[in-house]
Amino acid sequence: MSAFLRPAAGEEDPETSGRYRPVTSHFAIAPPVSVVIPAMNEAENLPYVFKTLPDWIHEVVLVDGSSTDDTVRVARDLRPDVKVVEQLGKGKGDALITGFAACTGDIIVMVDADGSADGGEIVSYVSALVGGADFAKGSRFANGGGTDDMTFIRKLGNRVLTSMVNHKFGARYTDLCYGYNAFWKYCLDEIALDCAGFEVETLMNIRVVKAGLRVQEIPSHEFVRIHGASNLRAVRDGLRVLKVILHERGTRRSSRRRRHPLAVAPTASRGEVS
Repeated sequence: MSAFLRPAAGEEDPETSGRYRPVTSHFAIAPPVSVVIPAMNEAENLPYVFKTLPDWIHEVVLVDGSSTDDTVRVARDLRPDVKVVEQLGKGKGDALITGFAACTGDIIVMVDADGSADGGEIVSYVSALVGGADFAKGSRFANGGGTDDMTFIRKLGNRVLTSMVNHKFGARYTDLCYGYNAFWKYCLDEIALDCAGFEVETLMNIRVVKAGLRVQEIPSHEFVRIHGASNLRAVRDGLRVLKVILHERGTRRSSRRRRHPLAVAPTASRGEVS
């Protein structure tokens, strides 16, 4: 696994040319990046989602939750090489776990199918990972982030739950219940996901801290869902998140920060969580 700063135009190294995926005119990466998109009846939103995905990613894994519309057909029309995986269970957590298992990339990025996430931000997540982080966590409340899609009640609930996790597990998160994240695939061996619902993001955030993995927060802007209605229910899912927090409480393992033999790579402004 490696990253490097690209040489100036006309100075490409013939020994490395073709081994790296250009990200910008000055930055390229070697690790293949997989994007996992759980979707159920999101045919109208997928054109917006796919349009923002960078062309340098390795693969897109669409997990279809038994859609009754044209979600799968639209995905294949938009990206013929999309990997479509059928979800046998139910819930966002189950869909993500299914998608993660199908990924072949070294880096995995989680993107919602409702159009609320900007795929252009993926470069910031990947930069954090190749720069040494194990887990790049999106935050709507870090400096530079924002949201167009949270009610006062949801913001208050998220703030309270975030404070609980920070207090109980020694984290320094600014946002807890957000699904735009990226990580090295080996992290899955450390966190052993085992939940089916929307609380999966909270479970991941808690277990990466308990495992001593290095987390980097990435400022992210959440947009309003473009079409359709969300399956999220603030009270119901908030209680499920609370249940996860209470269940996961206990002694934290000592920090075990992994270091990658990577070259220096440009990164976006972000706050470190340890």
